[in-house]
Amino acid sequence: MDDVTAIKVRDLVKVFKVAHKRPGLAGSLRAIVRTEHVDVRAVDGVTFSVEEGETVAFIGPNGAGKSTTIKMLTGILYPTSGEATVTGMTPWKQRQRLSRSIGCVFGQRSQLWYHLPPRDTFELLAHVYELPVSQWKPRLTTLADRFELRAFMDTPVRKLSLGQRMRCEIAASLLHAPRVLFLDEPTVGLDVMAKRAIRDLVLEMNREEGVTVLLTSHDVGDIEQVCRRVMVINHGHLVLDTTVAALRRDFMKSKTVRVRLDSPVEGILNIPGVEVLKRKRGNLKLLVNTATTSMDDVLAHLMQLGTIEDITIADPSTEQIIAEIYASGR
Repeated sequence: MDDVTAIKVRDLVKVFKVAHKRPGLAGSLRAIVRTEHVDVRAVDGVTFSVEEGETVAFIGPNGAGKSTTIKMLTGILYPTSGEATVTGMTPWKQRQRLSRSIGCVFGQRSQLWYHLPPRDTFELLAHVYELPVSQWKPRLTTLADRFELRAFMDTPVRKLSLGQRMRCEIAASLLHAPRVLFLDEPTVGLDVMAKRAIRDLVLEMNREEGVTVLLTSHDVGDIEQVCRRVMVINHGHLVLDTTVAALRRDFMKSKTVRVRLDSPVEGILNIPGVEVLKRKRGNLKLLVNTATTSMDDVLAHLMQLGTIEDITIADPSTEQIIAEIYASGR
């Protein structure tokens, strides 16, 4: 593997055997149920590489193969066939050595001890990674300052907010200074401000320490604000590998706007590239084609209609993006 290649994957396949029950011949008292096993190809011949220092989004709908791929790259799962190296090591063969070079954050799983304060988890992890005190204590001080953890370092994890816990999760994954950081849905369930904080921290670690980031997320905001490149997987196949700028240009041309004005909207809302999906008094739901008109123009027009009391702007879901990619014939 080249020195600058953090992750290299070639023809990676993972097949699961899934049990299915099907009725057999009916007996005199009850039907006999037979179980048969069916092969399900969760990952089907995926090939890609990620250079050191890259920030890459790995997206797709539920069941597309994202988490299965991540688990193979971290050594949790063995592949059915294919090859992969992460920082020059084969994950499922050199898992213990690899663990010192990678960090993992799973939004649905925690590495923090629920009833202990974060400080205790950090110290425990330092022992797990066999880090000398002279190395991990200054590192923890730096992370605590950067992630603003000092105020709750000695508070039991169970009493922390979700945003505080997630900051601790990412700090814990960075304690041993990994070269590659795997983030699987790191902002799931977080509020807007907490999401922004997590994104800023990940970008800061990438800029300052050159940490390679492979991110899976259903939140388009994560993709746009953290990553420069995006890979799309669906039904186990890699269907698109492009820049985030190109994805935004080609497949993220619409936004949904919900706005409440202080007075009813009368007449036809004539804004180029804007479709009115719902209208009730001063409440509007709009579909905005950003390739035709900018959000600034839409907001300026809305403010001419009345005072904006509330507004939300939503990006298309990853499912919508996938559907548009397939519709385009990619």
